[in-house]
Amino acid sequence: MRMLLQIAFIVAAGYGALVAAAYFAQAKLVYFPAVGREQVATPAQMGLPHEELTLRTKDGVRLHAWYVSVPQPRGVVLFLHGNAGNISHRLDSLAMFARLGYATLIVDYRGYGRSGGRPSEEGTYLDALAAWRHLTAERGIAPEDVVLFGESLGAAVAAWLAAQVQPRALVILSGFVSVPELGQEVYPFLPVKWLARFRYATADFLKDVSCPVLVAHSRDDEVVPFRHGERLYAVAPGPKSFLELQGGHNEAFFFVRPEWERSLAEFLDSTRPVR
Repeated sequence: MRMLLQIAFIVAAGYGALVAAAYFAQAKLVYFPAVGREQVATPAQMGLPHEELTLRTKDGVRLHAWYVSVPQPRGVVLFLHGNAGNISHRLDSLAMFARLGYATLIVDYRGYGRSGGRPSEEGTYLDALAAWRHLTAERGIAPEDVVLFGESLGAAVAAWLAAQVQPRALVILSGFVSVPELGQEVYPFLPVKWLARFRYATADFLKDVSCPVLVAHSRDDEVVPFRHGERLYAVAPGPKSFLELQGGHNEAFFFVRPEWERSLAEFLDSTRPVR
């Protein structure tokens, strides 16, 4: 009996240490700013005219951003990327939007790329808000001409922003319902929903979004299961569309495939304001 109690104590202590480590290491599990911290290329290398920008957030953090222009734009995309890499890893997406006739503002969150500060959930929301203010207040672009595009973690940030402002449309690529829900699936042996200090509650944000929404997700996504995309589509009030993709979560640049690029173009054109 004494041996059994000792074994039980060791197991309990080990599990407690694992739970504590998971609680305090959450930021390292959510954010990967060190992955591709260096800028590997610029839009100019793809023949895309752009401006180097420094945006300042409400709490004083300086963010690095690019504004890629096109002649006679059909609108402007505010691009909010995922939790790894930086804006220089999204050049194919910038080229795709240019082909579709859209200018793009893409910004690195605090702690990513050449941006200052350290990443946090509230910080990423402030970063998105600073990018929105730059477009609408500083450049004078009408909100109904701005499309929010978020991939993975950026999908949660974009959904949060869409619930605060009135954009033309919202595109959710490979989004998850929430960090606690996804984390519980990834680590079923841990009480993630109790431990989670990060929420990124995409589904909750979507309930307060009034603009048209496109949810795009792949059945092959090995990081964020397809059912997350289905649930996000279900909770979006509408008007809404769903686009089923193929390929893994990190199989870059989904929309450069012609059939999906056409679907995205059709959705964006359907949301253009009548003037």
